[in-house]
Amino acid sequence: MNYSPIVNYLCTMRKLSMDELNRKSVDEFRGATKIPVIVVLENIRSMHNVGSVFRTADAFLIESIYITGYTAQPPRKEIDKTALGATETVSWKYFKTTVEAVMCLREQGYTIYSIEQVDKSISLEQLQTLNFQKIAFIFGNEVTGVEESSIAECDGCIEIPQFGMKHSLNISVAAGIVLWEVARAQVHLRD
Repeated sequence: MNYSPIVNYLCTMRKLSMDELNRKSVDEFRGATKIPVIVVLENIRSMHNVGSVFRTADAFLIESIYITGYTAQPPRKEIDKTALGATETVSWKYFKTTVEAVMCLREQGYTIYSIEQVDKSISLEQLQTLNFQKIAFIFGNEVTGVEESSIAECDGCIEIPQFGMKHSLNISVAAGIVLWEVARAQVHLRD
């Protein structure tokens, strides 16, 4: 039987082994240069979402996660279920309020953006034009989003373009999209 070149190519692919993935050890991760990004999780209800953001932050070498409000803090088995060990690698801090976290970020020289749909928001594809050195992103509650009081403390808001009916993404999905874009931008700047 004569297969197309694409089928022949696909038939020769194989899944990489764990050794071939060149994963960092915990110590190597902690010593690695991080992307100067801090993720702020504001009042996230689902511990699975929290764990997923930890895992994504680990994947892209994000500097830290700030947990605020009633967002659950590690160690929790519900967080660990999706974090798969990332709570051991990604540094994190807890703040009672997002405003306290923002004050801490400002003292460290961070530019702060909420990931939210507002008038005058910046579309995510314009992220590379922001010319940031240190940036923080606030991700809000699964239902109500980022609080108005937190938005008021930000330098702006970034919106993920959406084209369907819902115009809403799960917080872990939104974090994955935004953190991939910032990681991509950082790799581009290093080249």
